[in-house]
Formats: sequence, structure tokens, C-alpha cells
Amino acid sequence: MKSITALFLLFCFLVPSALAQLKFAFYGPSCHRTGSIISSVVAERFRRDPSITAALLRMQFHDCFVTGCDASLLIDPKPGRPSEKSTGPNASVRGYEVIDEIKRQLEAVCPGIVSCADIVALATRDAIKLAGGPSFLIKTGRRDGLRSNPADVNLPGPTIPVSASIQAFAAKGMSVNDMVTLIGGGHSVGSIHCSLFQDRLNDPAMDRSLNAQLRNTCRAPNDPSVFLDQRTPFVVDNAIFGEMQRQRAVMRIDSNLAFDGATSGIVSSFAQSNSLFRQRFAQAMEKMGTIGVLTGRAGEIRRNCRVFNNGR
Repeated sequence: MKSITALFLLFCFLVPSALAQLKFAFYGPSCHRTGSIISSVVAERFRRDPSITAALLRMQFHDCFVTGCDASLLIDPKPGRPSEKSTGPNASVRGYEVIDEIKRQLEAVCPGIVSCADIVALATRDAIKLAGGPSFLIKTGRRDGLRSNPADVNLPGPTIPVSASIQAFAAKGMSVNDMVTLIGGGHSVGSIHCSLFQDRLNDPAMDRSLNAQLRNTCRAPNDPSVFLDQRTPFVVDNAIFGEMQRQRAVMRIDSNLAFDGATSGIVSSFAQSNSLFRQRFAQAMEKMGTIGVLTGRAGEIRRNCRVFNNGR
């Protein structure tokens, strides 16, 4: 009888955590202003700086593709304790102050309720819509991670071969279609420093006029940056896929997607249909936002997105 009671008690403790899942309107009963506060802060920033869409897209990708969508990227390093922010691939990630402001306002009305991981997901979703991208619903209920270790960071680089990129995305449960959609969608509003695409400038297949234009820009000091999408750099749309096909892609991976047998058909379909791209991009963003999420009693709800609650 004692063993049965013990098993029952164990079940009672485990079931809420096991059954806890992401769901729509997760904060409805506990913090109904979550959506309006996030939308307001993101819209205000977008009016001043439309490049914030690219920044938040990159932030969410760099967070989700390490230990999952757990806001581990947001943790500040301390003396003797580096974090994911300390690594080279994350050195140019920006937009943290937007997340800070959202968190400050939410803590004022709903202290200890809304996770930093959900703030990143919702803020990115809102920024995509403001930049002309699709509007979509996402489930919430993520919790914040308790680990941020630079040793965990192993992100795909700008010169990664298509086959290796497919493997990297597959390891996170993402399909080839998801990969093409996310890379193209993210790069539709992104920018890159000249030092990171020198290999592409030496590619004889690259469009000559674009090559000359980029070389001229990159002669300037302090490693200038250029838009990845030369046609509509502040709009989340399908224009970049046509640029890929015309050898006007700035990054090697973007060019390779258009001519690799595993991905060229997907690039072609998106280049022909913005509505198809919008539909798939919304689906891929929703899917990426569920990678390695913590729910239930796992993790914590940080009071400050840059610091673990125990201060370590």
C-alpha cells in the first residue's frame, strides 16, 4: 500500500510538468496585457529603426539553435563566467534593449509571469508583421533556461555548404523546406559585414554589376555592412529568392541554395510566389519557436532577462 501511495504522489508531482505544453493565449488569465505591451514597444522601435526586424529574427534564431528557445542567449557574461553572448557568432547580435524594455513594462503590471523566451518569440513575430511579412499566431508558455554556456554555441556560418546546413537544421527537427524558408526569410531583411563574404566577391559566377558595387562599398574603412537583399532590404518578402537565382545573392549559402539539387526547386517556387513564401515562412517560424522549449516547472521565469534569478 505504501508503494502504491508513493507512486501516486510521484505521479501527481510529475504529471503537471509532463502535460504542460505551449498553448495559444497562455497569458490570458495571468497577464492579459502581454500582447499589447509587446506590440507597442516593438512598433515604437520599428518606427525609429526598421532594421529591428532583422535584429530580432537573428536573435531568435541564434537562441533557438543552441540549447532551444529558452532565452539563454540573453544572459550577460560576468568575470570568470562567460555566456553565449561571449562567442564570435553572437558578437553582432543586437536588439537586447528592446527585450529589456518589454520585460520592464511587463514586470510592472505582471511580475514574474511572462518569460523572456516568450518575449523574444512574440516580439519577433510582431516585427515580422511590421516589415510586411505574414501575420501568424504562436503558442506561448515557454520558460527561461538555467544555462548559458559558450561551449554550446555551434551555429551555421555564412559559408556553410548546403548539405551541412541541411544536417544542422535536421538536428533541430527542421526540414529542408523549413531551412530554405528561414534562411531566405531571415536574409530578406538582414545585413552582413564585408569581412564575412569575401569568398563570394571572388566568385566569378556572381553578377558583375553587384560585385563591382559591393567591392566599392567594402573599400571603406571599419568593415562596412551591406544589405543581403538588394531589392527590398526592409521588407520580409520573396524578392531575395529571385536575387539568388540571378546570382545576385551576397552570401555564399544564399547563392548555393538556388543551384543545389536539394534546394533549387524550393527557391524557384518561392521566387514565383510571395503568397507561398509567406505561408511557409509563418509555418517555419512557428515550428522553430518550439525547438527545445522548457515548459511546466522546468527552468524559471526571469525577473531580468540578462540575469538568472539566483544571480549567478
